[in-house]
Amino acid sequence: MLNLSPHNRVPEPQRTSLRAFRTIGQARANKLFAKWVIAICTVVLLGLFLPWTQNIRARGTVTSLSPDLRPQTIHAIIPGRLEEWFVREGQRVQKGDTILRLSEVKPEYFDPKLLERTQSQITSKELTGRSYEEKVHSLDAQIDALTSGLGIKLEQARNKIIQARLQVQSDSIRVIAATTEIKVADDQYARGEQQFKEGLISKVELERRQVGQQRANATLIDAQNDLLDARNELLNAQLDINGIRNDYRDKLSKAESEKFASMSEMYTTEAEVSKMQVDLANYTVRAGNYYVTAPQAGYITKAIVTGVGETVKEGDPLVSVMPAGMDLAVELYVRPMDMPLINKGQKVRFIFDGWPSIVFSGWPNSSYGTFGGEVVAIDNFISPNGKYRILVAPVKDEQAWPTALRVGGGCIGFALMSDVPIWYELWRQVNGFPPDLYMDEQADANTGEIK
Repeated sequence: MLNLSPHNRVPEPQRTSLRAFRTIGQARANKLFAKWVIAICTVVLLGLFLPWTQNIRARGTVTSLSPDLRPQTIHAIIPGRLEEWFVREGQRVQKGDTILRLSEVKPEYFDPKLLERTQSQITSKELTGRSYEEKVHSLDAQIDALTSGLGIKLEQARNKIIQARLQVQSDSIRVIAATTEIKVADDQYARGEQQFKEGLISKVELERRQVGQQRANATLIDAQNDLLDARNELLNAQLDINGIRNDYRDKLSKAESEKFASMSEMYTTEAEVSKMQVDLANYTVRAGNYYVTAPQAGYITKAIVTGVGETVKEGDPLVSVMPAGMDLAVELYVRPMDMPLINKGQKVRFIFDGWPSIVFSGWPNSSYGTFGGEVVAIDNFISPNGKYRILVAPVKDEQAWPTALRVGGGCIGFALMSDVPIWYELWRQVNGFPPDLYMDEQADANTGEIK
């Protein structure tokens, strides 16, 4: 019944003999699907061994390689009131072109003739200084005259002392001579008395000798008086020297005191003149800052202070300027994990915002619409966003960057690493490992470091 015996088999129906089988037909999809699966798996397996260029992807912005060619903001050097604009936004300006004009807001600078009046004050002070200088010269001449007069007076006093000494010597000799005459007169009178007693001479002769004795005494007294007078003259002459010195010392001290006082006034005046000259220079520079000029050739991008009559403080931003000449570069921000893999001179590919591109990150040579660059600078300190900033400049021997690029535009950069199989890249991505560092095996001859 169940047809379990191998000797009693039910014959297989012919598919062509039955209408249902002829309508359905024979299914062949299973065989075709199996072939496709086998082919796809074979292609995928072989594709895992294809080369893949590892890369580090980072977003960045277009900037300028030279700091002086980046957008800059012009600030107010002095506080003032905005009076007039000379440019419009988007207008090209050359270096030194006037952008706007400010007026003064501080009362101490309101005088329209401030520079002229300050110059007049300086001239007056200079004349005052010259007057003090002339006074100092006059006092120098007076001091020289007093010094010469002191020498002459001292010489005269010394001559007077010499004369007094000679007079003392002369009077001393006269006293000695008068003393000798008295002695002779006394001896003659004594002998005359003896001879008068003996009757050898007359009374008249004796009286004559007595008169001679008295005359000798009078001569001695006169000579002694003259000697005392001469000695007094010598002493007075010696005292006159000290008096002359004291007198002239007082006059010289007074003249030198006036001289130093005049010099002090002269130096004070010179200091005031210097200070006023500094003030004049500051006023001149301040007057030149009323007109804000373009620091270099560029385009007026944005007027920060717009209203005429608006007051600005010192250091307030007035207008932003974009330099005309652009030395384009890109600043990328790289994760700290990828930072050790970045070196100067490393190749980078870019996708700029607004430029169509077809990118195969693992096959940079097969990509379309990308542009090349190389790393020229790497920051040594992390940025506020938690990443490291690198600067990338264009490569001269590759396709030039678009001329329509503007500073501030966005881009995506791919720092190219080593070539590895696709299976290795998939394995690295699954495990979260960093890319392999690509290094040239040629060592530097001087340092021995691998570039």
